[in-house]
Amino acid sequence: MSENEPDDEQVPAQAAHVNDPEVVTRLLTTPGRWAVVGLSNNASRAAYGVARYVQGIGHEIVPVHPRAEAVHGAAGYATLAEVPGDVDVVDVFVNSELAGAVVDEAVAIGARAVWLQLGVVDEAAARRAREAGLDVVMDACPAIEGPRRGL
Repeated sequence: MSENEPDDEQVPAQAAHVNDPEVVTRLLTTPGRWAVVGLSNNASRAAYGVARYVQGIGHEIVPVHPRAEAVHGAAGYATLAEVPGDVDVVDVFVNSELAGAVVDEAVAIGARAVWLQLGVVDEAAARRAREAGLDVVMDACPAIEGPRRGL
């Protein structure tokens, strides 16, 4: 291989998702209904504090967890499909291996955006969501991105 030829091992088959700062700002500043998948009453989990932050900047939160617990005064549901009404953002607090199924559920219920939390990465799921017309934020946290924007 010559020096000018690309090394196939270093060239990704698909470009990695890059968060659009305007989308991040719009999702954080436009009041909406956020279904927080993985949110329970376990105060030691990141989802608990992040959901409180999201609620505090003016969004309605909807806890989605198999136990269907009410959290921060909001009624909980066991699955996204059980959530009544429209969902603007599905905030994904599950392991990367499970994120694709949650993203597919978000598409199925007509959510407008998916936000995969810090450390949650699924390029194929992000691509499917974008192809379905959803805004996508991945590997980022609202409780970090909001304060960066003065929220």
